[in-house]
Amino acid sequence: MNTIIQNILVFTSVGLAVFFLAKKYFLPAKKKSTKACGGDDGCGCH
Repeated sequence: MNTIIQNILVFTSVGLAVFFLAKKYFLPAKKKSTKACGGDDGCGCH
């Protein structure tokens, strides 16, 4: 019974690690906007 639980935990952790690596390195990241802070952009930081 313990080996079944261990296998489930191992496959889950490996799946999460592969998903994280694929998301980080292979999928394109969203570009941040290049607006300057302050002025009339409405961020309210100044």
